[in-house]
Amino acid sequence: MIELSAFADEISKDLTEQMDVLEEEGIKYIELRAVWGTNVLKFTDDEVATIKEEIGKRGFKISAIGSPLGKIMITDDFDAHLKDVERAIKVAKELETQYIRVFSFFIPEREEPTRYRSEVMARMKAMVQMAEDAGIVLLHENEKKIYGDITERCVDLLGTIDSKSLRATFDPANFLQCGVKVYEDAYPKLEDYIEYMHIKDYSIEKKQVTVAGEGDGDFKEILSALKSRNYKGFMSLEPHLSHAGGFSGFSGPELFRLASRGLKKLLDEVGYNY
Repeated sequence: MIELSAFADEISKDLTEQMDVLEEEGIKYIELRAVWGTNVLKFTDDEVATIKEEIGKRGFKISAIGSPLGKIMITDDFDAHLKDVERAIKVAKELETQYIRVFSFFIPEREEPTRYRSEVMARMKAMVQMAEDAGIVLLHENEKKIYGDITERCVDLLGTIDSKSLRATFDPANFLQCGVKVYEDAYPKLEDYIEYMHIKDYSIEKKQVTVAGEGDGDFKEILSALKSRNYKGFMSLEPHLSHAGGFSGFSGPELFRLASRGLKKLLDEVGYNY
């Protein structure tokens, strides 16, 4: 059995409306990225306490902190960024989740990513060490234009760091936007690292994000493979059906419901309990 989660800020800026829609869809976990138009790393301690109280009243839990850690240029100052890592860990602890989403730094355009490999590894090792010390797991998302955007560099990153505190969030749509064949190439090489799934699909022909199963993300094959491996982690809806930005996305309540029901349909077809 897997657990369904969601980037609830794709539904609304309002926490109550986020929970209302998720409750209708039978989803009781939130991957916390933003509430009230404020990013999770910008919450005050009082706002974190309010979120914890409000979700607790309605039986919700946080599956992961959907942070933007590592979403800076590899040439940007890193010492200042480490303060964000400290903050993310503090928020994760307060909201009782072991997971924080991270990225492996944007690479300057038209430059070869391997030129920055040593700096990427040094920065990721520093972040992972902080996570290890705190008992936190960082989940690397394969975002386009970062070091770990294609299969080979994801494998390089995860294998080089080689820590239980750095695992993979597998995002089919992001791989497709980088020209990667999801089930044929990315999944078999990364399956041993996958600890979390992001659910959004992508149509190569239409060049747009779609409901899972309606694009080229090989979702049925991937879900069947995960089921056969007895994967019991989170599958977090990140539909991006109305807007997909560099640091956030939006779907709205109705499109979010379509995304949720599309995933459930696929899970039912492969006999995956949720």
